[in-house]
Amino acid sequence: MLLDIGEVAQRSGLAASALRFYERKGLIRATGRNGLRRAYEPDTLHRLALIACARSAGFSLGEIGRLLDAKPSDEALRDRIAEKARELDDRIAQLTRMRNSLRHAASCTHDPLVACPEFKQMVRGTG
Repeated sequence: MLLDIGEVAQRSGLAASALRFYERKGLIRATGRNGLRRAYEPDTLHRLALIACARSAGFSLGEIGRLLDAKPSDEALRDRIAEKARELDDRIAQLTRMRNSLRHAASCTHDPLVACPEFKQMVRGTG
């Protein structure tokens, strides 16, 4: 059963204009029309979830397009994916340090809070 553009927009949380933009960029494809409205295969929702995930990871739309069409033999893309995974590991470590620092600061009695030696250690990642 095909989904019209409004339904895909509602289910994905994206505006219909974003769906048309992704279609122009070749990231998704309308299968047909439901009257004057574009219609998509239900699997388009999975593709949109992958696009959203890749965008939040910092991939460009061009890289996402290559990722969506990737073959196991695409070594350059595999290298980029591995590089992006390392970048995400670094970002996750940074965010984890910040989260832990904020949790500490929420109950710390130092005045000012940011002068707390334990807080400073956590932010630097040495504590």
